[in-house]
Amino acid sequence: MALHAEVEALLRDVTERAILPRFRNLAEGEVEDKGGNDPVTVADKQSEEMLAEGLAQIMPGLAIVGEEAAHADPQVLEGLKSDCWIIDPIDGTRNFAAGKPPFGILLAMASGGEAHTGWIYDCLSGRLCVAHKGKGAFVNGERITALRTGETPPVAAISLLFMDEAKRAAMTDHIAPHYRLVDVPYCAAEQYPRLALGTNDVSIFERTLAWDHAAGALWLNEAGGKAARPDGSAYRVDQWERKGLIGAASPALWDDMAERLSALP
Repeated sequence: MALHAEVEALLRDVTERAILPRFRNLAEGEVEDKGGNDPVTVADKQSEEMLAEGLAQIMPGLAIVGEEAAHADPQVLEGLKSDCWIIDPIDGTRNFAAGKPPFGILLAMASGGEAHTGWIYDCLSGRLCVAHKGKGAFVNGERITALRTGETPPVAAISLLFMDEAKRAAMTDHIAPHYRLVDVPYCAAEQYPRLALGTNDVSIFERTLAWDHAAGALWLNEAGGKAARPDGSAYRVDQWERKGLIGAASPALWDDMAERLSALP
């Protein structure tokens, strides 16, 4: 498919020219804090500019919703209600700025509030995860089916970063004892592959911004896992203020976690 070939070429070009040259090579003043311990680097900004320019050439006329553009002008988010591209120019900026993996590029196309095509690109390894709604999930061109770890208890990566104190306590007291907890990678471009490739069984996300989750939720669902809101409703890119998302390697694992969450005091 020509679209996928063009997008893949763009992802690799942006990585080579805008991202990797600055990995472990950021000068003083090239990292800023957007607030709330949310860093942005000159590489994020250049990557988004290059991606937006390239995507506009690949498919003209679509709204382009980039993380950094939306931070500068929240009105950009209105594009999520239309046919659009959704860009996270460096997912895992916290790691990138610290000079360590993982980090990647997340890209999705959406229509009617739902993502229908997504790309997850690991900038260091070159791993490319691709999904198109109804067509399956792929890693480096090979179709995959989500794998559970097979461990008992299941392996869970629970992001507490954006939860309030009461919710963190509830997770620790009532959810954590039923799982083997592992560290979160602070990078959705790594967390979603872990849920389908036999590394993690289930994950909880509190903040659910479109650029972090549009591609990953689609890809995990297409792989035969499940990503959905805790009440079972589908993830939508135009509900950017809504909190809570469960991702799991299988629908059964998702059901178990959702049931536990519903019973929280």
